[in-house]
Amino acid sequence: MTSPSARRLQLGELRSLVVTAESGTIGRASLRLGISQPTLSKRLQALERHVGAQLLERSQQGIALTPAGKRLYEHARPLIAAADALEDVAAGLGRDAGPVRLAASHSSTEAFVAEALADHAPDGVRVELLTANSQVVRMLVGEGRADLGVAASRPGGTPSPAVREVALAPDEVVCAVPREHPWAGRARIARSEFLRTPMVLRDRSSNARWTVEAALRRERLEAAAPLAEAPTPGAAKRQALALGAPVLLSRRVLTGSFAVVEVDGLRFEREFRLVLPGLGEPPTAVRAVEERLRAAVAGW
Repeated sequence: MTSPSARRLQLGELRSLVVTAESGTIGRASLRLGISQPTLSKRLQALERHVGAQLLERSQQGIALTPAGKRLYEHARPLIAAADALEDVAAGLGRDAGPVRLAASHSSTEAFVAEALADHAPDGVRVELLTANSQVVRMLVGEGRADLGVAASRPGGTPSPAVREVALAPDEVVCAVPREHPWAGRARIARSEFLRTPMVLRDRSSNARWTVEAALRRERLEAAAPLAEAPTPGAAKRQALALGAPVLLSRRVLTGSFAVVEVDGLRFEREFRLVLPGLGEPPTAVRAVEERLRAAVAGW
């Protein structure tokens, strides 16, 4: 084996160890690092040869650190975090401070994001807002086209290794009706009545639609075909008012024009989440925007 003094440890090898340990498999780690699985395996093998010890145990269940690997990981993790922070600083030196690129789901934008950004906070950070559905928000952050995202959780969805998500605020998709609707005077309706009634829904790509359909699948239930489909919460509310029909939307986007009606035995719970790049710590400007968003939902 190569003597540990023959060369210095390579930052790329240490990063490979850290990401592999945290990902649990070579496949997920290679996706996060943006390299092929054979390349990642070679880096890890080179690191093991250099230190003269086995660092990882490989099994059908995935990857686990050996005692030696755990010891090296504990020292390498803060080093990688410091290197990422240094890269952020260096990148900022070479360009004028631009706006933080924030991608937010339609529901979160209407519920609190737009208001949070309209409040002229004293942090001096400019924000460029892009509104899209939650899956597109995750894609924009994962591809580096947005610095930060706000998306709704996706029950049963496959997590993206390119991003990490942090809980921000609870939410729930609810059944609501215009004030003139017969259900408006009722606190709740029977499950059977809910299932047989055509309603205004968000489009199939939306998280609100996914949340409702996932809950129904768990209960092995099927609802009536949609009365209408809408691309945004605002459009869904306008259609529901025009048709005098029930609508399924986030509780947080409903106004006084609607009454919420509980459904016996059914809940469509989810949460809003901050979406961050999978690696590295957020720069100061991004953290300032995070604080604005957290302040906006602090009383929920």
